Order: sequence, then structure tokens, then C-alpha cells
Amino acid sequence: MHWIIFILIFGLDQVTKLIVLKNFALYESKPIIEGIFHLTYVRNIGAAFSILQNQRTFLIITSSIVMIIIIWFLLSKKYPNTMVLYSLILVLAGAMGNLVDRIRFGYVVDFFDFMIWPVFNIADMSIVVGAILLGYYYIFIDKALN
Repeated sequence: MHWIIFILIFGLDQVTKLIVLKNFALYESKPIIEGIFHLTYVRNIGAAFSILQNQRTFLIITSSIVMIIIIWFLLSKKYPNTMVLYSLILVLAGAMGNLVDRIRFGYVVDFFDFMIWPVFNIADMSIVVGAILLGYYYIFIDKALN
């Protein structure tokens, strides 16, 4: 079941990026809720919040290593519970989605624009939610169990 979730998130990320690429000019913005939420096509040549600009090779190598470690961890079945399992699946799906962009285009396609936050995509959301759940588990739940 967890691999199905991986495929769904990765697929949704790639499909939404393709839709943006086919229907938006670079920097074009279409309001969904005027002044609050827009779809805006931007290219991110860095990592989160556009840090590490123009470090494509470094980002490809780093994300590949992280993905290999996560896959090894998932296949080893050494994760403590399903919360950790699904957290890792979310991070993996997001990392894979952005890695595919970096390899194919040299940048990551971003488009969700809340006007007060950097523009992001489904892969970014997946990574953030997965990392928050993983952190929550190891900060609060794991400590309570030990």
C-alpha cells in the first residue's frame, strides 16, 4: 500500500508540473483567490526557499544519496511503525519529483503561490509533511515509548 501512495504522490506532482508547463508562460500568474492564492509558474534553480542557487550537481547528488538511504531503510523494514514508514514515503516521493525536474530541466517547476511565501509544488509539500511527521514521531512519540 505504501508504494501505491508513493506512486500517487509522485505521479500527481509530475502531472501538475506538466499541466503548468503546457499552460503557463514563465512567471505567468493566474489568481485562484485574488491577492491570496495564485498559480504562478516559476523555475527554482536552487533548493527550498531558493537556497543553493546554481548548485544543480550538488543537489542531484545529495538528493540521490538521501533517496538511496530512504529506499534502503524502507526495504530493510527497520522502521519502528507505520507513521515513520509513511513519513519516509512522503519524503521519498517529493525528493523523486524534484530530482526528476532537476535532471530533465535543470530547475524545479514551482507554481503554488500564496503571495507571502515562496512558490512551491506538490513535491515540496510532500517533503515538508513527511519531515514534520518524522520529526513529530522522534521528538514526541519515540521519547514517550522509551
